[in-house]
Amino acid sequence: MTRVRNKTPANIQITAEQILREACDLQDAAEINPLKSEITDAAELADHRLRKRKEFEDQIKRTQWNVTVWTKYAQWEESQRDFDRARSLWERALGVEHRNHTLWLKYSEFEMNNKFINHARNAWKWNRAVTIFPRVNLLLHKYLHMEEVIGNISGARNIFERWMTWSPDHQAWLSYVKFELRYNEIERARQIFENFVHCHPKVTAWIHYAKFEIKNGKIARARNVYERAVEKLGEDMERTREVYR
Repeated sequence: MTRVRNKTPANIQITAEQILREACDLQDAAEINPLKSEITDAAELADHRLRKRKEFEDQIKRTQWNVTVWTKYAQWEESQRDFDRARSLWERALGVEHRNHTLWLKYSEFEMNNKFINHARNAWKWNRAVTIFPRVNLLLHKYLHMEEVIGNISGARNIFERWMTWSPDHQAWLSYVKFELRYNEIERARQIFENFVHCHPKVTAWIHYAKFEIKNGKIARARNVYERAVEKLGEDMERTREVYR
């Protein structure tokens, strides 16, 4: 057997912990600084896009129901400025998962972010999504925000009216009131409150209505609202006391 001739310790000692730490540092550096390939001409770009699309299509074949894959694919096409392909992918994804409201939301955001307003608002985008998910408030708020931003106030009002026919929660009614108040439509807001307390004859609804009248300096109207609330809720003494607070 070979014998170690010099058994004296080395001047610089290296521990196992140091070796492992250096190995980890080298591994992290390799992950942080991956090799980059530069695309220099149109042919290379076309080849790169072809390979990338094939990768995405292969993923979709394996996991067709995975919404994340569809989303990444469509967003990649958007980054390539190929909006027709991106739109086609969103439609294909909805053909697989049309009940996924997040997919509808991202599709519509794609149209809005790229200023395709007509695509976003027409019947095969927002109206389809809102019809399928009439009670998903986030979709409706996005729809309303888009119409209001582009100045289509009457269109936004029609959407609110349609929304109110589904007897939504308190927040939806208050959002409608705030919308009308932004345009100083006091009488419209008052009528919305009337419909609100008819739809939700609850203490909080009446209080919101009365505070609205007080804020607008209509003390007599506020008193009338409270009196109607007491009459409506008079059978429940606890609610009546809460109204007067």
